Amino acid sequence: MNFDLNKRVLVMTAVSAEKDAVLRGLNGDTRFDVLVAGVGPAAAAASTAKVLAAAEYGLVVSAGIGGGFPGRAEVGSLVVANEIIAADLGVETPEGFRSLDELGFGFTRVQVDAGLVNRVRGALLAAGLPVITGPVLTVSTVTGTAASAAEMAARVPGAAAEAMEGYGVAIAAHDRGVPILEIRAVSNSVGPRDRTAWCIKEALDVLEAACSALLEVLL
Repeated sequence: MNFDLNKRVLVMTAVSAEKDAVLRGLNGDTRFDVLVAGVGPAAAAASTAKVLAAAEYGLVVSAGIGGGFPGRAEVGSLVVANEIIAADLGVETPEGFRSLDELGFGFTRVQVDAGLVNRVRGALLAAGLPVITGPVLTVSTVTGTAASAAEMAARVPGAAAEAMEGYGVAIAAHDRGVPILEIRAVSNSVGPRDRTAWCIKEALDVLEAACSALLEVLL
């Protein structure tokens, strides 16, 4: 792991409900700063960059709830990202989607330190929490049909979860040379949008438990 344990940890969430769950899990530990970044990659990047410009941190964590890809991450489980991917940043062509990387205009993938991922996963498993590691996709438009879910899964083999902020947070951290971690608690399956099937409270409870376990890992 290459994060500095002598520096503070910044946790960015999308909304206040996620922030509250994280704070409950951290049990008032003052070595963490937990802030609301806003919804979507642009808001997340701007908010995170502003904070990182004003203070030094040893690690940035993007934390919240999200969708899990069926067969990979079930509702009520956790995903620790080993790669954070801007899945819809690119262009559509007659031959299919082409990412920003393929176009030669930048990068859409941020790697997460493997040692950190493995240690966090181990701590969560030791706490009795269901967790997997895998790519977490950042999208500007949440997937809402079976066809688009299948397309996303084919675009990124092994994709585990989908949310809207991770890549924005990761880009801001990358720009400042600060390590990044993303943790998602799965509230729903990626695919047809059915709010009645979402388990938001259960996902927030799992997120709280995950952040409690993080105390033993990060500090």
